[in-house]
This record gives sequence, C-alpha cells and structure tokens, in this order.
Amino acid sequence: MEQFWQAASASLNNLTVTSHPDNEPVTIQGVARDMRCIGVGTDAAVFQSLTEPGYAFKLYADGKQDKLEAEAEVYKRLGESPFFSRCFGATDRLLVLKYEEGPTLFDCLLQGIPVPDQVIADVETAREFVRAQGMNPRDIHLKNILLQNGRAKLLDVSEYIKPGNDFRWEHLKKAYTEYYGLIKGTPMPFWLLDTIRKWYHHWNNYSSSIDEFMEIVSRQLNFRK
Repeated sequence: MEQFWQAASASLNNLTVTSHPDNEPVTIQGVARDMRCIGVGTDAAVFQSLTEPGYAFKLYADGKQDKLEAEAEVYKRLGESPFFSRCFGATDRLLVLKYEEGPTLFDCLLQGIPVPDQVIADVETAREFVRAQGMNPRDIHLKNILLQNGRAKLLDVSEYIKPGNDFRWEHLKKAYTEYYGLIKGTPMPFWLLDTIRKWYHHWNNYSSSIDEFMEIVSRQLNFRK
C-alpha cells in the first residue's frame, strides 16, 4: 500500500504551501500533476490523487511540522472510528489520509444543503470518543465537519492534544439550535460566510459567550427569531 501513495504523492514535491497571520487560509505555489485541491485551511492544503483517488494528501505549510506531528499522533491514538478518517502514513511535509467524500458544513451553507440534527448528535458522540482516548476534542468548526450520507465525519484532529476549550463547537451548536432554522435550505453567499468567519475569529479572542456575537450577526443580517 505504501508504494502506491508514495508514487502518487511525488508530484506534490513541486508545491509550496505558505501560511498567513490572522487565521487566513494558506496559499499554494506550483503545479502538481494528477492532483486536485479539495480543501484549504490555515495550516495546510489537502489534495486528492487522480491516479489513486482513495488517498488524500494533507500538505502542511512550511514551519507547521509541529502540527503535522501532532495530527499524526492523534490519528494513531484514535484508531478505528466511524467518525474519523484513517491515516496511512506521514512524511516531513504531509499526512496520507483516506479520502472522505461529502461536503463540509461550510459547503452545505454555501449550497443550501440541509444539515440534519443527526450531524450534531454524531459530533457529540465523536467528542465523547475522543475524551475516552485521553484527548481533548477542540477546533471543531464548519470546515472540519463533513456531511456524509446524513452523518458526520470529523476532519483536522491536530489540536486534540492541546489543553483548554476554544468553545468553537459549543458556539456552533448553539447557532445551529437557535438560528439555523432561519436559513435552512437557503444558499448563503460566500462573502457573507467569510465575513462572519473573520468577525468570529477576532471576537472569539476575548470572549467565550456566543450570545453577544450572535446578537451582532443578527443585527447585521436582520435575523428575527
């Protein structure tokens, strides 16, 4: 199996991934044949092999090797679980993961794909599973949850070995429970979701209460409960 992903990942040597401050997505320089980019985060970009489509390669930005090593360790400790992908191996630049189909919850909002209550229940169960393995489920947000056949699959587990609660899941769950019904099934423009993401990043640096933030968003969007 290893020889397949090693051969498939060779074209990624032509790429450079660069991270940026203020929680902005990474940028990618170069061209990788037989690869398509399927996700961009703040620390890494993810590519699917066109020749070996069962693999996804998470290519980390320069200077983010600590995150890579942390995520590899988390996957090792998670083992087999229906709520998480599998890690087949790692190099000093990338993780080799099982390719997982389905839109992220961020994509669901963009496309107006309804998110069922089962997804919320699955994330709660997955968090309990993580705690049972002696880790801390955090950094769970719209881009780190896939909708897969009506169920949840969690991505990006690198922060599960960090202490503390970033409240991101609690805030997302509350927003889903109290506000999602107002927009369910309605496509949201990217500029709007990206604006809310930036507001949230700066606001969450100094507060753990979601009510104030949701009031700000509600006023801006004229939401009425």
